[in-house]
Amino acid sequence: MAWQEQYVIEANGVCKVYDSGRVTVEALRSVSLGVKRGEMVAVMGPSGCGKTTLLNCLSGLDDLTSGSVKIDGTELSEMSDRVKTKYRAQRMGYIFQAFNLLPVLTALENVEMPLLVSGTGAKQARKAAEEALDMVSVGDWKSHYPAELSGGQQQRVTVARSLVNRPEIVWADEPTGNLDSENAAEVMGLMTRLNVENQQTFVIVTHSDEVAAMTHRTIRMRDSRIESDGANGATAGQS
Repeated sequence: MAWQEQYVIEANGVCKVYDSGRVTVEALRSVSLGVKRGEMVAVMGPSGCGKTTLLNCLSGLDDLTSGSVKIDGTELSEMSDRVKTKYRAQRMGYIFQAFNLLPVLTALENVEMPLLVSGTGAKQARKAAEEALDMVSVGDWKSHYPAELSGGQQQRVTVARSLVNRPEIVWADEPTGNLDSENAAEVMGLMTRLNVENQQTFVIVTHSDEVAAMTHRTIRMRDSRIESDGANGATAGQS
């Protein structure tokens, strides 16, 4: 099979250099990898090794210094900023350690907001947001504000928001970092179930061995490079 037929995410020789004028930092050094459709991948490594930079470069949130990133065969660097923003909004979802929920909006309003911003009609956006909240088992809390929800519930709302557009790929940066062990296990169990049911691709940056163990594969980074890349015992989500 050709490379682009095997992988929904493919990176070749990705380099990222931050140059402040006085200090130059090589955040990524010739990183190459592929992620199959429906795969759940963990990215691990010590702080400062390039994990979040890799996630941002693969997802198009950050530009490359050199190299190539293709999503489903489409070269991100060839897109205009406007096209790239629309592409991300329609086909990708993002989950971060900080819940980033707007405190003045209810859970339902937080989840439907990305759809409204992208031009979806109000009635359709409301229906999709309600379905997404039901999917992550917080539909009964849709009228509550973030301050009225537990940390685990807030992260479930965040997951619902990331999935409301039914993305092909979900990027997660320390999604359980602010949760206790019980809530972390519940959120990872939820993401694993969604991976199985929807065959969505997940790329998860984490410091947690427990989180990584629930994925299909772990990529370990050190000094801005990939140190190892191997399969885990997890099999869920693979057909």
